[in-house]
Amino acid sequence: MVSLVLRPRTDDKRWTAVQSSAPVFVLVSGWRLDADGTAHATLRAAGTRGGGAKVTALAKAPDVAGAAKAAFTLNVDVVPYAREG
Repeated sequence: MVSLVLRPRTDDKRWTAVQSSAPVFVLVSGWRLDADGTAHATLRAAGTRGGGAKVTALAKAPDVAGAAKAAFTLNVDVVPYAREG
């Protein structure tokens, strides 16, 4: 389990969500946005299967119509635990 903390943005955009391209490998949970603009999420890996996922943080200006756009992407590789015996 990894905690992801996104500091408040310095431009006019605000964090809106964090998404995983492959929830079977990396699951995003616990999303919350604080009053000061700091965003928090928890990333969890299954650990039983190996694979990769792209975790994308989305941001959008609150007064602009349309969908939020990717502000950054984190590439995550999941390596399963070694099995004994």
